Amino acid sequence: MQERPTKKPGIKVFRIPRVKPWRIILPIFPQPKPGGIPTVVLIYGFIGLIAVGTLLLTLPISSKTGQITPPVNALFTATSAVCVTGLAVVDTGTYWSYFGQGVLIALIQIGGFGFMTSATIFLLVLGHRIGLRERLLIGESMGIPQPGGLIRLVRRMAFFTILVELLGAALLYIRFSAGNHPGLAAWKSIFHAVSAFNNCGLDLFSNFRSLMGYQGDTLVILVTAALIILGGISFMVVADLVTTRRLARLSLNSKIVLTTTLLLLVVGTIVILLTEYFNSATLGTLPFPQKMLNAFFMSVTPRTAGFSTVDVGKLGTYTLHFIIILMFIGGATGSTAGGIKVNTFGMLMLTIWSSIQGMEHARAFGREFTTTQVYRALAVLMLSLGIVAVATFALTVTEQHIHLSLLFETVSAFGTVGLSTGITPFLSTAGRLIVTITMFVGRLGPLTIALSLLQRLQPSTYRQPEEAIRIG
Repeated sequence: MQERPTKKPGIKVFRIPRVKPWRIILPIFPQPKPGGIPTVVLIYGFIGLIAVGTLLLTLPISSKTGQITPPVNALFTATSAVCVTGLAVVDTGTYWSYFGQGVLIALIQIGGFGFMTSATIFLLVLGHRIGLRERLLIGESMGIPQPGGLIRLVRRMAFFTILVELLGAALLYIRFSAGNHPGLAAWKSIFHAVSAFNNCGLDLFSNFRSLMGYQGDTLVILVTAALIILGGISFMVVADLVTTRRLARLSLNSKIVLTTTLLLLVVGTIVILLTEYFNSATLGTLPFPQKMLNAFFMSVTPRTAGFSTVDVGKLGTYTLHFIIILMFIGGATGSTAGGIKVNTFGMLMLTIWSSIQGMEHARAFGREFTTTQVYRALAVLMLSLGIVAVATFALTVTEQHIHLSLLFETVSAFGTVGLSTGITPFLSTAGRLIVTITMFVGRLGPLTIALSLLQRLQPSTYRQPEEAIRIG
């Protein structure tokens, strides 16, 4: 038998324990479970980004007056930028200095790009090794059929984002250079291109007018709309289009996203055109081509950008109700947009249609949906409705505005849209905090809900007896 070696006297061996990076940064929070995606890291990452943005916006250098910004206003604005919402309690163009505007554009870019690649960027930066199970889950949440190539995917998404934003800024510079100093025109072009592509909606035009001064400018409206749509359908769909080059060969996810988006744009344009055609405060005084142009833009921006070419507060009640629906639906999964996502909405609508036709399984484009996916979509829908209901109820307690305006504000915050009937600057401190929380939950809620459901998914070892219930 071999003797166990003895330690040399006077020599002590110290081992440095391996510590996860987020355990050093955030020691008070729980560690993610082994084998699952640490969605908690994603949440804390956004919280940390909002905290840094709030601190920077509070500094006197961030405001044009050189005064300290109230922490609640700074928190609201930082959350709106990071969550790419666009709601504002102070006028972005007149209140914030160039430093403050620079902080906002950085928060918008990091928040928008970080969300598209949140399942990979935050994990890689924080030093977490991405295993096969995590790659599969991340891939499903982003619509990626293969688990490999995540790093390459991140690089391509970054290149695509920067390329589209620079192209959009160059086109906007053509118009903004008229009447503005070249440096100011370039700054406005870059700011609005980044804000539009990331579906944010913050702008540098004074008096909360957004793009109302460009109602008849086809270039500005169409470029902004194109940036919003490209950012809202996700890089995955764009890459699928470029790779396949044939609509028939697109993935089922891409077909649902493109079909539902196109349908919502067409229906939205028609509904807004008809409901606001004779409204002198919005489209009524415009010639017909401009009515069509602005009706189209107002069907694009609720999904979920926040730019506006008309005074939203003067839209008809029926139009506001319709826009609330568009804001709640939002854009595509894995994009810069918010809402419950067109993927979820399209799947549920197709499921309902299949049920009406008497089909046993929901299907579309020659493919069937799995029951698990349908359940997951229903869970996201119902939880989202619950969040909107609770937030709206809370605002009715703290605010004195009419219920429709409060509902509009809540859905705009949850869907990270940024449209408002004009009540945002007049919200109480409690109301601003409620909207701030709603923006944060709306931005990360659907993603974390979907990932949590994926992690909890376990194969059934046995089945319960079936029994019918009465419906209808």
